Amino acid sequence: MNKGRVEAFSDGVFAILITIMVLELHAPEGNTFEALKPLLPKFMSYVLSFIYLGIYWNNHHHLFQVVKHVNGKVLWRNIFLLFCLSLVPFVTAWMGENHFSPSTVALYGIILFMCGMAYYFLLHSLIQLHGKDSLLAKSIGNDFKGVISVVIYGIGILLTFINSWISLGLYCFVALIWFIPDRRIEKRLE
Repeated sequence: MNKGRVEAFSDGVFAILITIMVLELHAPEGNTFEALKPLLPKFMSYVLSFIYLGIYWNNHHHLFQVVKHVNGKVLWRNIFLLFCLSLVPFVTAWMGENHFSPSTVALYGIILFMCGMAYYFLLHSLIQLHGKDSLLAKSIGNDFKGVISVVIYGIGILLTFINSWISLGLYCFVALIWFIPDRRIEKRLE
């Protein structure tokens, strides 16, 4: 099957998710900078989640640059990734509205864990489809960044009830790991 429809549909979902998140930020009633202070937790949640959605969109885009075609398994795994990502706006709003309370940070971590696993499943179904000698497989290698990210999410979830700020720091650390552009696929394309 042609990959074009998967890319177009996924791009549309990413755009909608980002739009939904920004709609959760409501202007304060006051007209001073002091009136913005209560919105800081919601804004911080939004920024972190915007970065995460940007990272996933960027990696999804790079992934499909080296993919030649898709099959039914890939379609369903892509849908599963989009489902997991569609939960990000909800947990972002809940976490921000509740000032990073342990339960909200734990659920945020669970959703990040699910997104990481979903991306891993999608990636490996594409490698399986295109073969171990494909450009994709050679570009990804052992996928250390993907595996360590999921491990860190798991640690973050467990630490949430000890100190939710440590967990949030771990989630930010993973975002930082991925924010630094992953050039594995780009290098192979050049």
